[in-house]
Amino acid sequence: MLNVFTLDKGRLSGRLVQEEIETAAELAQVQPVWVDLEAPSAEEIGWIAGRFGLQIPGNIVDDDLEESARFYEEDNGELHIRSDFLIDDDITPRNVRVAFILFNNVLFSVHAEDLPVFRLLRLRARRIPALIEDAKDVLLKLYDADAEYSADALESIYDSLEKVGARVLKQDVDDRMAAEILAAIAKEEDLNGRIRRNVMDTRRAVSFMMRSRMLNAEQFEESRQILRDIDSLDSHTAFLFDKINFLMDATVGFININQNKIIKIFSVASVALLPPTLIASIYGMNFQAMPELTWKYGYPYALCLMVASVAAPLLYFRRKGWMR
Repeated sequence: MLNVFTLDKGRLSGRLVQEEIETAAELAQVQPVWVDLEAPSAEEIGWIAGRFGLQIPGNIVDDDLEESARFYEEDNGELHIRSDFLIDDDITPRNVRVAFILFNNVLFSVHAEDLPVFRLLRLRARRIPALIEDAKDVLLKLYDADAEYSADALESIYDSLEKVGARVLKQDVDDRMAAEILAAIAKEEDLNGRIRRNVMDTRRAVSFMMRSRMLNAEQFEESRQILRDIDSLDSHTAFLFDKINFLMDATVGFININQNKIIKIFSVASVALLPPTLIASIYGMNFQAMPELTWKYGYPYALCLMVASVAAPLLYFRRKGWMR
């Protein structure tokens, strides 16, 4: 899918306008500031090469990429940046690789699927005049929206962990509930880790743009503000990791308590059944001097003695409170 955005030159200067492009001829008639390629076809890549003279490799968003190749500049002035953007959905939260190429004052972005951050920027740019002035502004606004999207995802983790904490600390946790809680905690821990990775990648990209001296004074100050926003998120991710570990330990502790209750039942039963087992063993020896051979009440007496030997330790355990 090929999305082309131009700047409104009229009363609402700085507002992004999306152009409907279906042919190479239509692409040749526009002067875009941002060209967004979502899972582009070979034909669309050919249109870009013919219109802008930019060759986009087929593996440009390959995940198997060396770290040194994430940020670099070509001899012809192409500035390449590889960044990961977060998708926080209810099914599978994930980080999606996006390849940016800044060439001849046009930003080209290539990615495999639609991203919430891109939708957020398009919505803002249509509603807020003078938000975008050039291609570098588009890139900075994307990273700014990415930091805000990560903050929103962290807030959702806070809300989810509050619900989990209420279940752990205010209810009796059985094994079934513990399994559900552990699954919820694992999901939030995975999302928190992806957010931390996402903000780290955004920090590296913005720092690279600042070091490359491609930004003007206003854009440089905006980059510093983005970095400050990202730094403020680090403490939240660290706190969430600690909270997740606490809830995990508490849940595992309840599981251990439930298991100890089961082991206690077997321990009490084994101790209580030891005396009657001993009595049965003695009375089963069938020696000549054993009373059951000459006394008709010998076996009933032995059975009553066995029951009494079971009742005595059980009453003692109950009195001590060990059977609760």
